[in-house]
Amino acid sequence: MRVVSVWLPFWPTERLRRPAGARPCATVISEAGRRVLDAVDPAARRLGLRPGMTLAAAQAVLTTLVPIPADPAGEAEGLARLARWALRYAPLVAPAADGFWIDITGAAHLAGGEAALLADLAARLARFGLTARAAVADTPGAAWAVARYGEVGMVPPGGAAAALAPLPVAALRLDAPALALLERLGVTRIADLAALPRAPLARRLGAVALRRLDQALGHLAEPLSPLAPPVALAATRTFPEPLTEAAPLVPLLADAIAALSATLCARLEAAGLGARRLALRAERLDGTEARLTAGTAAATRAAPHLARLLVARLERLDPGQGISALHLAVIRAEPLAPEQTGLAASSPPSLAPLLDRLAGRLGEGRIWRVAPTSSAVPERAVRRIPPMIPPMIPPLAPPAGAWPAGLPRPPRLLTPPQPIEALALLPDRPPAAFVWRRRRFLVRRADGPERVRGEWWRRAAETEAVRDYWRVEDAEGQRFWLYRRGDGMAAASGDLCWFLHGIG
Repeated sequence: MRVVSVWLPFWPTERLRRPAGARPCATVISEAGRRVLDAVDPAARRLGLRPGMTLAAAQAVLTTLVPIPADPAGEAEGLARLARWALRYAPLVAPAADGFWIDITGAAHLAGGEAALLADLAARLARFGLTARAAVADTPGAAWAVARYGEVGMVPPGGAAAALAPLPVAALRLDAPALALLERLGVTRIADLAALPRAPLARRLGAVALRRLDQALGHLAEPLSPLAPPVALAATRTFPEPLTEAAPLVPLLADAIAALSATLCARLEAAGLGARRLALRAERLDGTEARLTAGTAAATRAAPHLARLLVARLERLDPGQGISALHLAVIRAEPLAPEQTGLAASSPPSLAPLLDRLAGRLGEGRIWRVAPTSSAVPERAVRRIPPMIPPMIPPLAPPAGAWPAGLPRPPRLLTPPQPIEALALLPDRPPAAFVWRRRRFLVRRADGPERVRGEWWRRAAETEAVRDYWRVEDAEGQRFWLYRRGDGMAAASGDLCWFLHGIG
């Protein structure tokens, strides 16, 4: 048996995905009427803060400490998701309180060996922004101890006893009373504990301590409670004769895709799910693969619609010397409740099929809509979101700070704003005329100014400067949205310039 133990010492704070350079933070819980630190991030630990300190004492040491309420349920849920992600390495993964185990028995060669597996695991967790230590050993207990207290990450087969001997007794996952008793007895290392007579040790420490020692050394089995692997939503079609360009390739592939889609949608219905993203893999005769992906705007299990999406992309599939098999899998799914489809159905037709066909022709990144977001700067007051909101997510409400209804905005914004030459009296008169693209516009009507201040947390001078906006109309009835950068009081600074930001 070979087991990897992964330790995430700063998981409660690193899971919060705080930006680089943010102030030190700690999660806080209430304990006996006091607020104490439950976990700290690496920056706070380097400054001397530790879990168990009162919040008042911690803030006396570090006045800029950011206290965040602890979320044990969220931490456990996130750790379970991370453990499911680790199923990529082996089919048996079990979560722990501050990490997880991976039983890699018979699976390490798939990653190039144990050393390559540990290196890949550490690199991927580092890209996630997580501080992690991992070790592999013959038993879960030995791997757990070496990951947290050892200096090397790999314990050779049969070397658990030698690797555990110099480690402190805390590496055996003993409870606090047992550790306190061992400290009074002067037993500090696992080697010292293993050399003591077992009968007196069992009377004083209890059977749990000896069981932990035997499990770590491999004398007693330690069963893990692995996560249930996710249900594979996939279907496969193998061809008796390879499909080549000599045959009517597209019709044969289309028939196979239709059959695979029907099989897959039946499994989705049984699981109460709908597909959001599909992957089609074609095995070639030379051992290589061709791959197609398709996404949907909303969860669906309509087999004809999914088949049409994939068939429309078949022109991108290179068959090579021939295709021997097709594999269709759902790589992203969402809950989908049954719908009424009989005569009494009253729900309006969905736009999702139309959006999916448009995305197939134009590209998935070209279909989107905008939603308001909190920003005083007009070009950052909207953001792109998917064209449809999943049914489990409530509709977006305009956030605080969004564009007010009493201040109309042009239907078209220019990105970036285009510089113009304008003639205006300072400090607060509208422009009498402006030149844009070598054309002169005479202003007949104007409304403004509307002052917009930059966002102080951004450092670019263009966003920190004050903007004064005017809605103007020229002699031909065309409407423009202009702004002057600067407050109109510091003409000598050379910072006053005009821009055209919107039309209509």
